[in-house]
Amino acid sequence: MTTTLILGGARSGKSRFAENLVMASGLERHYLATGRAWDEEMQTRIAQHKADRGPSWTTHEEPLDLLGMLAALDGEGRIVLVDCLTLWVTNLMMGEREMAVEFSALANFLPGAKARLIFVSNEVGLGIVPDNRMARDFRDHAGQLHQIIAAKADEVYLIAAGLPLKMKG
Repeated sequence: MTTTLILGGARSGKSRFAENLVMASGLERHYLATGRAWDEEMQTRIAQHKADRGPSWTTHEEPLDLLGMLAALDGEGRIVLVDCLTLWVTNLMMGEREMAVEFSALANFLPGAKARLIFVSNEVGLGIVPDNRMARDFRDHAGQLHQIIAAKADEVYLIAAGLPLKMKG
């Protein structure tokens, strides 16, 4: 099936664009959330996102074992929206996981996937250079992951102000 990567800045419309692709697909809808509700504000955001999607979606929450959950959901007639890769990178960093191993395993899974996969991620490399090592490492890891997934993806979009720019496919 098709793998799509959707990049954009915060509040750029990338998740809405991704959800519209899923809705138009006619496939069984799965939403794979990588975020964690660390505080009340994030709990409220997550609840609002679930309510906005409605009951036609099956939501799965997996902050670390993205590949394991994708393998469990993989199947003909399904579409899986992963939102988002940058939160997954954060979780991996906080868990002191080996980035290259995690990224490579995900990339190796993509060509054989039976389900249609859509990945949403924040483009964080267009701003100023972060002032601390952890933030610079995060930016670097996210950029590396984006390049790896974009190379494997059939389609890549950049979203700005709610407008998609198709970069590949």
